[in-house]
Amino acid sequence: MFRLAEPPLFTRLRPAENILIAGAGGGFDIYSGLPIALALHGMGKRVHLANLAFSDLSRLASGDWVGPGVAEVHPDSVGNDEYFPERTLARWLPATGLAPRVYAFPKAGVRRLRAAYQVLVSQLDLDAVVLVDGGTDILLRGDESGLGTPEEDMTSLAAVAGLDDGVDRLVACLGFGIDAYHGVCHAHVLENIAALERAGAYLGAFSVPADSQEGAAYLAAVAHAAEQTTTRPSIVNGQIAAAIRGEFGDVHASSRTRGSELFVNPLMGLYFTFDLLGLASGVDYLALLEHTEHAHQVALVIRAHLKDRARPRPRRSLPH
Repeated sequence: MFRLAEPPLFTRLRPAENILIAGAGGGFDIYSGLPIALALHGMGKRVHLANLAFSDLSRLASGDWVGPGVAEVHPDSVGNDEYFPERTLARWLPATGLAPRVYAFPKAGVRRLRAAYQVLVSQLDLDAVVLVDGGTDILLRGDESGLGTPEEDMTSLAAVAGLDDGVDRLVACLGFGIDAYHGVCHAHVLENIAALERAGAYLGAFSVPADSQEGAAYLAAVAHAAEQTTTRPSIVNGQIAAAIRGEFGDVHASSRTRGSELFVNPLMGLYFTFDLLGLASGVDYLALLEHTEHAHQVALVIRAHLKDRARPRPRRSLPH
């Protein structure tokens, strides 16, 4: 039984001691998990960070690889100076008390990514994994008119869903509305959340206040990342940070969104949280990804699903 005084996500994680917060969709997704990570660290938990990486990991030293398909990125790791979110975050982390390392998974299929997660489960003695998504397209089940950018999110979801049962598995989304840029219908997102509530898999929502320690740290981390990654700053986290600061409407955090109309609003600063297995069970094509070894195979399976599926749910507008 949950209590109103404590978000259910933290109730679920209360027994856990070693927790992995992992970016599901690549890029800067791990930044969307920082407020949760810092809150758990403040509760005395051992918190580890990981990310499905778009970074070029080929230049890492052999000693940075802790197992097949997973590397430990630290402030001095060798890599691309223009785009390396994991190293950028590792360089900022000393200000928080968290260990200055971010585990990085190269893009892969479900089997290889699951094996890489299992390496961390064993080496770190994990008892919980929280997948974090910047945006909400991880909540799409496959029958919607637009799926956003599902390849990495679904690979991560399937990989973690298949881990040993002794690990608690959760999902947290931050940035409701951002995926409209990629064609997501957010009426479908809300419809899916309602279905997850009926199934007992929705763990509620909570905000990230700007004047909380976690909110202030997140804003500082996003600002630092934008300063260090001037050519490819995070569009998603830039909008979330603007929303947390109380900005509204067509607000552009960088020139990357020039020419498009944005709708920054307070809903972007809300976490929506879920039981991972309950979420995974509702994705109608997730089982088709089980055999994949490589990222391109995931893309092919999803493309075939989109071609062969029944007529998708029609788009609809939010009525208010």
